[in-house]
Amino acid sequence: MAPRFLCSNRGEMQIAGIRMASLKFGIALSLAGLLAVCVNLGAQLAAAQEKTAQDSVKQTVPAAPPDASLGQATLLMQQGKNEEALKFLESIAAAEPARRGVVRQIGIAYYRKNDFLKAAASFKKALEEDPSDNEAVQLLGLSYYLAGRPAEAIGPLEKVQTWYPSANVDASYILGICYIQTKDYPSARKAFAKMFAVPSESAASYLFTARMLFRHEYDPVAEEYAKKAVELDPKLPLAHALLGELYLYKSRVPEAIEQFQKELELNPGEAAVYYKLADGYARLQKYEEAERLLQRSIWLDSTSTGPYILMGKVLEKKGETALAVRALQRALAMDPNNPIPHHLLGQAYRELGRTEEAERELKLAEQLQVQQNAKP
Repeated sequence: MAPRFLCSNRGEMQIAGIRMASLKFGIALSLAGLLAVCVNLGAQLAAAQEKTAQDSVKQTVPAAPPDASLGQATLLMQQGKNEEALKFLESIAAAEPARRGVVRQIGIAYYRKNDFLKAAASFKKALEEDPSDNEAVQLLGLSYYLAGRPAEAIGPLEKVQTWYPSANVDASYILGICYIQTKDYPSARKAFAKMFAVPSESAASYLFTARMLFRHEYDPVAEEYAKKAVELDPKLPLAHALLGELYLYKSRVPEAIEQFQKELELNPGEAAVYYKLADGYARLQKYEEAERLLQRSIWLDSTSTGPYILMGKVLEKKGETALAVRALQRALAMDPNNPIPHHLLGQAYRELGRTEEAERELKLAEQLQVQQNAKP
């Protein structure tokens, strides 16, 4: 029995030893795993701390705006948010003073804000940065013109003509107006001749320049140039008509009528000439002749309101008030915001005893006139 007991104890001891060794080995493995986890966590923590430090540095040093930021400013301007675009661009310029293209965009923002002198200053700086920027040259000239400095606008706009000999009509027109405003009429004529693609010494060039001069109220020079056009080509269409308009504007009615009649001999299909000639006869109180001419004008062109308005005046003077109302209503159907036919219609209604309608039309005419006067 004893040997069996001893053997049994020895076996249990061996089993216990094995169990103890396994336990020690498991603990060792666990400790190794825990150590590995700790090392890994430490590495991750160190990397995270390093990234945080890098992000902190990035936050303290302002980042350069991406190239798309200028496009963002352009988008703001396209949306009419010029003030926001300007502030945005100025912040870019403050962060990156040497960045190209920013000052040019600032000039465009000022231009869209109608702050033309500041726009011109920005475009000048943009041209120092890039002298080959043709668009900046053109905008510089237009900015000076719109700021009321035509003499300073001429130089840049002349350069534009050398780059765009036939493409940029607007720049040609503004250049011609700048010449007029600085009283350089021969240069103005050359600019308009180029704009309309006619020889600068031709009758047509004098006619175009006379029209522009008249539009901008340079009446004596306009008359001189219109006469020169007729002298160079007595059969030039609309040259006599322009002289007639000039004389009518100056209340030289008989001379105006003579010129309009000459125009009709050369150009009998021009509806506007019949209308202007009728205006001359109406001023002389020759209402029958005026009515006859106005009817011809309307037959040739029924889309213009002027003949209908004048017809209303003439018919009212003739005592044909009901017919005058019809003519004025037709004018208002084409141009409901015109105060003149409303006023004339109010007077016609008053003559017909339609008091309520008369007061309504007269009040509306007054309101429309106030609105028009309030516009810049």
